[in-house]
Amino acid sequence: MESGTKKHDGAVQLTDGANGLLKRGTSSKSAQELADNNRRSAVRFKSLHLLVVGFFLWILFLHAVGIYFFTKGFLLTRLVLDDKSECLMPPLKVSHTSSISEGCWHPKQFDKAIVIIIDALRYDFTVPHEGKSQHFHNTLTVLSETAVKQPHNAFLLPFIADPPTTTLQRLKGLTTGTLPTFIDAGANFAGTAIEEDNLVSQLREANKTLVHLGDDTWHSLFPGYFNANLTHAYDSFNAWDLHTVDDGVTEHLLPLLAPELVNKWDVLFAHFLGVDHAGHRYGPNHPAMTAKLLQMDVILRQLIESLDDQTLLVVMGDHGMDAKGDHGGESDDEVEAALWMYSKKGIFGRSKTEYVNPPATAKERAVAQIDLVPTLSLLLGMPIPFNNLGAPIEEAFIGSSEPQWQNLAIVNALTGAQIHKYQDEYTQARGLDEDTTSLVQETWLKAINHWVRLRFGRQSTITDLQATYAAFSDYQIENLRVCRSLWASFDIPSMLQGIGILSFTLVSVIAFAKSSFGDKVDDVPLLLRNIGLGILVGAPIGYLLSLVIPDTFGVDGLAFGSAVGGLIGHGLAFWQSQAKTFISNSMSLWDWMAIIFTLSQSIGFASNSYTIWEDEILLFFLNSFAVVATAASLRQINTTDRILGTYHSLLFLVLTRIASLSRLCREEQMPYCRSTYYASATSSTSATWQLLISYIVAILLPEVIKHYFQRTKSYEGSARFWIGFAFRIGLLGTAIYWTLDAADDGNWLSIASATLLNMRINLAQIILAIAFGAGTTTFIWAAPCIRVEVSPIEESSEIVKTKSKTMTILGYANVHGSRYFLLFSGWLLGIILVQKPMGGGVLGILTLQLLSLLEIVDTNELSQNAIGPVVLALLGSFHFFKTGHQATLASIQWNSAFIALKTIRYPWSPILIILNTFGAQILTAIAVPLVVLWKQPPKKTGLLGDVARAMMRHICYYAVINLATTMWAGWLRRHLMLYRIFSPRFMTGAAVLLVVDLVGALIAVGGYRWNVVAINEVFGWE
Repeated sequence: MESGTKKHDGAVQLTDGANGLLKRGTSSKSAQELADNNRRSAVRFKSLHLLVVGFFLWILFLHAVGIYFFTKGFLLTRLVLDDKSECLMPPLKVSHTSSISEGCWHPKQFDKAIVIIIDALRYDFTVPHEGKSQHFHNTLTVLSETAVKQPHNAFLLPFIADPPTTTLQRLKGLTTGTLPTFIDAGANFAGTAIEEDNLVSQLREANKTLVHLGDDTWHSLFPGYFNANLTHAYDSFNAWDLHTVDDGVTEHLLPLLAPELVNKWDVLFAHFLGVDHAGHRYGPNHPAMTAKLLQMDVILRQLIESLDDQTLLVVMGDHGMDAKGDHGGESDDEVEAALWMYSKKGIFGRSKTEYVNPPATAKERAVAQIDLVPTLSLLLGMPIPFNNLGAPIEEAFIGSSEPQWQNLAIVNALTGAQIHKYQDEYTQARGLDEDTTSLVQETWLKAINHWVRLRFGRQSTITDLQATYAAFSDYQIENLRVCRSLWASFDIPSMLQGIGILSFTLVSVIAFAKSSFGDKVDDVPLLLRNIGLGILVGAPIGYLLSLVIPDTFGVDGLAFGSAVGGLIGHGLAFWQSQAKTFISNSMSLWDWMAIIFTLSQSIGFASNSYTIWEDEILLFFLNSFAVVATAASLRQINTTDRILGTYHSLLFLVLTRIASLSRLCREEQMPYCRSTYYASATSSTSATWQLLISYIVAILLPEVIKHYFQRTKSYEGSARFWIGFAFRIGLLGTAIYWTLDAADDGNWLSIASATLLNMRINLAQIILAIAFGAGTTTFIWAAPCIRVEVSPIEESSEIVKTKSKTMTILGYANVHGSRYFLLFSGWLLGIILVQKPMGGGVLGILTLQLLSLLEIVDTNELSQNAIGPVVLALLGSFHFFKTGHQATLASIQWNSAFIALKTIRYPWSPILIILNTFGAQILTAIAVPLVVLWKQPPKKTGLLGDVARAMMRHICYYAVINLATTMWAGWLRRHLMLYRIFSPRFMTGAAVLLVVDLVGALIAVGGYRWNVVAINEVFGWE
């Protein structure tokens, strides 16, 4: 007979009778009948499990469709016009006769140009700095020196980028003169290639020979534009490589100025990446940044010496970088780049003598990056691209002696007339009403009246010329304002479609999470059948509607119809099977706590300050849970439960406070926050002492996990090999990896950097093979973490002596939880590798918090409650911030793409970035089944339904957060902080939800299958 097992003891004893035989079951069925029943039970489980996974994938589909429709209406769009400016058709009559040789629209000043892009060249990298300096100060000095000493030859100005501050979007603005939008809708587009009128295409149409060196992004934007024999492009994504691109550009740049090659090109574009990569890898305040800026200084001085009078030299940054070297957002440091122009002709000037010195900060006399397009076009004698919205830069046309207001008025009139031409075409194409453009038209009439008086009136005075210049400048500014508002127009119906799908999907998620299923989740087939029927009806209806509704794609109609049809089918099936049970289900105090945590956080996203300090809000929620768990544990009647529950509740509280010490502050949190994740607030590297964290994790974490396994006598079988050896070796390898990385950064060793790189990549690939190769194999094929001991027992009495045997199964009481934990630990190892040392330490703490949470759930009998999955979701969100991330584009750790690779490789590089960014949420999603599996014996019934409900409750938290951030982003779409705070939080919430949906369906719920198969192969399916 089976003696049973104590709750906190992992062993069970089975004792046979007097016949001395141990029997697996008490049934009188034959062995064949038992085998047949087992086989049928196994097939039934696997079929139902597959259907449950299918249901979760359907929820993923609904979330993806809802997010797609909202995003399609939310992200800014503009209509791209196909019109092209023509050389012989200026928008305004001027005295100059247009010709390609003499200059279109305006006399050209230069025959050739060298355009240098120093990626991420922030303005304060280029101007003198007094007082306490950082590594980027007073290093690249040639730009300010020439601007001050040779004001007629050079000028230096702040160069303000329009967000998003990504290179591809910035290059579009720098060549077309248009504002960035997330979606450019036009008649002709292919990939990322720029099809609208732009400066590069105008140069090409004028038969200019174009050469490009450096960042290969140019070739995706302008395919086939550059001379193949002289062009040399380099991979732009390896942010760890500071030298390959810059050295390649330098190798080919200076020889092109030699007499034998200088006549073989007309315009040369050279794009250096070293400054940007130094920022990403180390942060701006690092000796590597000093070295890169010094290199740029030397190269520019050599270019100046080699330059002739007919060549214009332009140096610019496409964007800046924040305090730790990243970019992508709209903070001041990210948008404040530098622009420097140089010519030996001496045609530049200033309108005021006090403007000779470059501005001390980027807040003074700044020009927009789109202003470069009309400036370069007119200087090189090219037509201004049709879609341009920028204005000529004053210093380039004011003249070198007395201010030439007439020339300045003419170039601004030409630019304004072209903008007006574009505005008329855009108004007609979009069907805009007169009220939208009335103020712009008034400003235009005022400017054109000034022009008419200037051209046909009395002798013009300086005042008249200045007034004309000012009038066209006012028109350009007003038109730019209107275009920003027009392109900030949202597709409200599409946004509402997305919100509607997300809302009704949330209802379906809640219905599933709160339902009472049978032992084998018998209602899932009914749900999926009705969902399938709904899709079969809804998809064709949606497609037919897309043919009737204007501007609707057939694929959109299919997706929307499928989503709506499936939701209706699910609703009808649920009402038939679960409505009464759903309504009658009672709610405990723990359930209400889970609801309060979720809803209060969701409501708070309406506030920008709440969103900014989300990490502190999550800290408060987790601490609150720990305090309540402590109070509940103290009230337990069972002494063991009381002691264990209280201990782990207090440990959970302490671990949460320790994890909170890891911070990466966003700009809006300053000066009330101090970053500790990196070596400093201006660094992207770890401090030397942080390397110790990796070794501490490698030593202690396997021992702590081993301790928890030993308490339930589960440290047997595969657990010994995986946790005691493979997992430990993987963590030690991770510590060595980051030590080699630090050695390379700090030049600690006399080993070549390339050798260290190869060592790191090989080591990282081995660790990933251990984590996902050996770890997954171990989980799938390993037997349960148990050990069977058989010992003979001899019993005697006065009448007869009998012999029997006792079988002790060590690990019996936690057979489900201990084995499933192997899956979690494999993913834990892989994700720790792609984090910085501080991040690895934080994930180690997350693991300890998970184990404490499991004990709290067990001692308080909360395995059927919503609080466990919701607290796991809170932990995932909390540790997202603690692993060096924020809900901003700039906080994405792009370097993680190269932890195991030398170059970008798809899909592996994006996967590594996802593991780095959402590692905490992935781990907590995988851990959800442990809430119901921990300390469960093999014959516990209904576990599939319990696992499915727990996973859906976990997803429910993220679905509510996503719906809230989506609705608030839509409601606050005119808010000043939309693209700095609310939009990035919406995008983060959407990405997290999709990742958790996918991981929950395929890894967590999907992986549970292998757990059950392995256990029931030993203990039987009956």
